[in-house]
Amino acid sequence: MFKPKYRFTHEEIRIIVMALVELKNSLIAEGRYTDPVDELLVKFID
Repeated sequence: MFKPKYRFTHEEIRIIVMALVELKNSLIAEGRYTDPVDELLVKFID
């Protein structure tokens, strides 16, 4: 299985995490599941 590796700067990771947190908050407000967003957050934070 092909898994591309991307290298992000600290600033890019910060922006991505902030966007994912905003998306998660909007999904919570709508009463929708946030599991996929949670998985992405874990990958970017690690």
